[in-house]
Amino acid sequence: MSPFQLRPMTPADRSEVADLICVSTNYWYRTHGGPEIFPAGPAATEVFFDVYQALDPGCGVVAEHRQTGRLMGSCFVHPRETHVSLGIMNVHPNYFGQGVARELLRHIIEFADHHEKPVRLVSSAMNLDSYSLYTQAGFVPRRAYQDMFLAVPESGLNHRSAVTGIRPATMADVPAIAALEQELCGIRRDGDFRYFIENRAGFWHLSVCEGKGGRLDGFMASCAHSGCNMIGPGLARRPELAAGLLLAELDCQRGRRPVFLVPVDCAELVAETYRWGARNCEMHFSQVRGPCAPFQGVNVPTFLPETA
Repeated sequence: MSPFQLRPMTPADRSEVADLICVSTNYWYRTHGGPEIFPAGPAATEVFFDVYQALDPGCGVVAEHRQTGRLMGSCFVHPRETHVSLGIMNVHPNYFGQGVARELLRHIIEFADHHEKPVRLVSSAMNLDSYSLYTQAGFVPRRAYQDMFLAVPESGLNHRSAVTGIRPATMADVPAIAALEQELCGIRRDGDFRYFIENRAGFWHLSVCEGKGGRLDGFMASCAHSGCNMIGPGLARRPELAAGLLLAELDCQRGRRPVFLVPVDCAELVAETYRWGARNCEMHFSQVRGPCAPFQGVNVPTFLPETA
């Protein structure tokens, strides 16, 4: 018999899941020569539980030790209209090599297969263990991204975009935002965009780019929480629109150092972010198990809520 059992994540697990995410992630980066991703400790990583609980109450899964009741691993599953998204997955270092991640992943795949939906995720190109776990389970890398970070001065960046029509999003924009993503990427998730705009948590922002005739040409969200200070998710029809939207969200991050993912094949946008002073910090892949429409436009995924 396996030493652990899977069960739904509950509100009572919030603190232990946050600790698990913090310990596991920091351990991996330290042992591979990098800095801690969460130096502020578990208080910062509670954001993962809070966001997914707000979006999909009860959709997290934990691996619980049968004898001690301790959490050996956890992951978040985010069902959407067109697919199932796999959120951050962690295994406590004390339980590495015991098949915890493989069993969590199997559970998510069975859930998606039952609902006849593909599974999508964003995985680190540096973590070959997780990369192998996903590809062995049938996931296919579909696009590669450069992780960039940029320290935004308190006074803002000394860069301006010539793009017009960029403004804060409203609830009335949600159908057009979701339709644009379905048109260019083949996925839909209206609830995520309503959550960003409603912003009950107080650290989200979403901009849109409105083109001629009122057509929506792009959007870009950002998160200003210490546990996930990122730009994205975002999507634009053309690189110059993506750059304008990135600048708009970076301006909302004054005094912070957000991370954002840029498609490696979008050389124009990569070069532009370098001109702003951005630097590389990692590489990621979007991976999909099941049908995947070809990417169009410029998409900027993120880790919370997970997008691919």
